[in-house]
Amino acid sequence: MKKLIFMGVMGLFLLGSCNSKSGHDHEGHDHGTEESHDHDHEGHDHESEGHEGHNHGTETAAAGHSDEIILAPEKAKAAGVESEIIQLKAFRQVITTSGQVQAAQGDESVVVANVAGVVSFRHPVTDGMSVSKGASILNISAENMPDGDPVKRARIAYETAKKEYERAAKLVESQIISQKDFNTIKESYENAQLAYGAISKNQTKTGVSVTAPLGGYIKNCLVQEGDYVSVGQPLVSVTQNRRLFLRADVSEKYYGYLHSIQSANFKTPYDNKVYELGELKGRLLSYGKASGGTSFYVPVTFEFDNRGDVIPGSYVEVYLLSSEMPDVLALPVTALTEEQGLYFVYLQLDEEGYKKQEVTLGASNGKEVQILTGLKAGDRVVTKGAYQVKLASASNAIPAHSHEH
Repeated sequence: MKKLIFMGVMGLFLLGSCNSKSGHDHEGHDHGTEESHDHDHEGHDHESEGHEGHNHGTETAAAGHSDEIILAPEKAKAAGVESEIIQLKAFRQVITTSGQVQAAQGDESVVVANVAGVVSFRHPVTDGMSVSKGASILNISAENMPDGDPVKRARIAYETAKKEYERAAKLVESQIISQKDFNTIKESYENAQLAYGAISKNQTKTGVSVTAPLGGYIKNCLVQEGDYVSVGQPLVSVTQNRRLFLRADVSEKYYGYLHSIQSANFKTPYDNKVYELGELKGRLLSYGKASGGTSFYVPVTFEFDNRGDVIPGSYVEVYLLSSEMPDVLALPVTALTEEQGLYFVYLQLDEEGYKKQEVTLGASNGKEVQILTGLKAGDRVVTKGAYQVKLASASNAIPAHSHEH
C-alpha cells in the first residue's frame, strides 16, 4: 500500500516536472522567437540603413576607381580654374630657335689691295659710315719701299713693252722676225698694259687710291693707319644694307617639319622688336638637307628687305612659321601638365567633377599645341588652373566621397 502511494506521488511529481519544463521551454521559445524576430527585424532595418551607407561607400569607391577628381565650384573659381569645349580649327606651327642676320649676296663687297704698300687715310673711316660708289676710302703708297713705287714700275714696264712691240711690228712685216716671236712680244706688251692700267687710274700724289665699289655703308674697316698690306689683302667691307639674309639654325628633331615652313618672324636683342618677314618682302630661299659636321642643326635661310634698323651680323631669336594645317585639335599650353615625360590634361565631367587624361602632343606654336591622341572634338578641357586640379587630387584637399549625385 505504501509502495503504491509512493509510486503515485513520484508519478505526479514527474508529470509536474514535465509540464513545468515544457512550459518553460515554450515560454523560452516564444520569448526567444519574439526577441529574435524583433531583433532580426530591427537588424534588418538597421542593415537597410547600412545598405544605404554601403551604397554610398560603393559610389565613393567607384568614383575613386574612375579617377574622378572632385573640386567644388567655389574653390575652382578661387583657384582660377577655367575650362572650354575644344573644336577642330586651323593651326599654324611655330618653331622657336636662334639665328643670325647676314648681308645678302650682291649687297656686300670686300675691297682688297691691288698693290702692296703702306695704308694712309685721307679722312677718318669708321664702321657704319656712309659712302658713295667710287668715293676714295684710303691710299696705299710704296714710295719709300725697297722695291719702289709699284705704279712707277708698272709704267716703266708698260712703256718698255710698248716700244718693243712697235719695233717688232715693223720687223715682222719685213719678215726679219718670225710671227711666233712677234706674238710673244705682243703678249708681253698687252700684259704690261693691263697691269699699268689697273693701278694707274687711281694714282694720286700720295699713292694708289682705294675706292668704294658700291654705295652703302662701311661694315668693317680691316686695317689701320700705317699698316703694310700685300696684294689681295682685304681692306674694307662695304654693304648696301638693302637686302639681308636670315639664317636660322634648327634642331634635327624638327627636320620633318621643315618642308612645311613658309615664313618667319625674328626679334632683335638691341630693340626687342619683332620683325615679320611677310611685311619685309621676305621669302624662303632654302633649308638644309643635312646637319653640319660639327653641329646638330639644320640651316634654314630667308631673304628680306632691310626697311628697319636691322644690323647685319647680329644674332636674333627666330620664330619659324609653317603652312596652315586645317581641322586640328589644339589646346593652350596652360592646359598641359607633365609627369615623367608624359603629358596630361583634365577633362571637366560636370560642375565639380574632373578626370585626368593622357594626351599625345604634336606641333606647337608657343601658345598652343596640337593634340594627336587622347581627346576628341566636344570635350570640355581645363585650359587654366590645370595644376590646381592636379594638386587637389594629389593632396585630397576635398575627399572624393563628398561628391553626391
